[in-house]
Amino acid sequence: MSIISLIIKREFIAKVRNKSFIVMTFLSPLLFVAITGFITYLSSMKPETKLVAIHDESGLFVNEFIALNNKNSDYKYLDLSKIDIQFLKDSIVKENFEALLYVPKTTNNKDLETKIQLVSNESPSIGFIEKTQGIIADKLTKNNLELAHLDTLAIKKAKAEVVLNLSKASGEESLRGLNEIKIGIGGAFGYLVMMFIIIYGNMVMRSVIEEKTNRIVEIIISSVKPFQLMMGKIIGTSLAGLLQFLIWTIIGLTLMFAASAFFGVNVGPTARVSPELMQAAQQEFSGTAQMYIKEIWSLPIASILIGFIVYFIGGYFLYSSFYAAIGAAVDNQTDSQQFLLPIIMPLILSVYIGFFTVINDPHGTIAVVFSMIPLTSPIVMLMRIPFGVPWWQIAISVSLLFASFLGVVWFAAKIYRVGILMYGKKPSWGELYKWLKY
Repeated sequence: MSIISLIIKREFIAKVRNKSFIVMTFLSPLLFVAITGFITYLSSMKPETKLVAIHDESGLFVNEFIALNNKNSDYKYLDLSKIDIQFLKDSIVKENFEALLYVPKTTNNKDLETKIQLVSNESPSIGFIEKTQGIIADKLTKNNLELAHLDTLAIKKAKAEVVLNLSKASGEESLRGLNEIKIGIGGAFGYLVMMFIIIYGNMVMRSVIEEKTNRIVEIIISSVKPFQLMMGKIIGTSLAGLLQFLIWTIIGLTLMFAASAFFGVNVGPTARVSPELMQAAQQEFSGTAQMYIKEIWSLPIASILIGFIVYFIGGYFLYSSFYAAIGAAVDNQTDSQQFLLPIIMPLILSVYIGFFTVINDPHGTIAVVFSMIPLTSPIVMLMRIPFGVPWWQIAISVSLLFASFLGVVWFAAKIYRVGILMYGKKPSWGELYKWLKY
């Protein structure tokens, strides 16, 4: 058995036998289920109804708001136009009402566009403000049309609602929201890669720091080369992480089916839908659903899965080399913070590029360039692949990624070789540059 294989085995066994690893492996899914249940419970709680006083001296809007009380709303409107306005403002201060809508009496509707006041102790939500402004604007528009002796009903009927029929150049019907589905699939794989890099890259760094602090590495380094030790730690930790992810998946599926079988809980998006409503929905949307399923199956699924595996391995190995080099350069995790930011920033940038650029222009210059850059390609390219990427772009991106990985491993090994035996000194960026020349 080669030396690297022995190191991989040692790292893997050390990680999976660690008490914290075992506890978090089995406790994390339970915590996730508990948090999900708690969030579901909180979202099901009906919020407290907030009272809004209306003092409408014009008499134009009060009925519009009172009519909303018959609808399921978080706000209840009270017509208090006959009560003194100063008394109502004092009631707002005493928190008897959430807000006061004051409409002054004017002779010109144009003045109402700027003179209506919404009084409250705290700043109202944007949604509430927009809704209130919309109701007032609609009423004023209708009133202005009536004053101009225009038929408001005819104008309402004359309004056109345009629905574009989407189709492909081949003549097949296209569907709305496909870009969102594609970016969701790519984003899920990209986010998984990012989380694995951050969690288990930090684990590699902590492992190096721990052995360096305990002086164990001085004994290990006498028998193996620093490069072999670094690669063994990266691969061994990644295998432990994959095992943990596999256990989480199995436990999650088991809990889901157990909840469905023993507690009568329907899992999935139809959990709260009655059978009759579900049957009606199936009859109404079966054709559309089949088209969406057909479109999803027409995606380059093989390319997505193979790309995920390749970029998962390449991205993790690339960033783990950085983490291992940082762990060798410092004596504790506190000192590592100055070096971690340049590593985390490309990951954050790639997520930003993916969600704000790829979804709008997956084949644009920005998306293509960042899917080639090795530090961002594991996430950006995974978000592009569902949209269909030419094979030569994937080949160039993968080649650059693994070539960069080999180059980073070479540089990281030089830092690792020197830093693994350095104690009691906080290295600077200049110091790391000197280590590269040793």
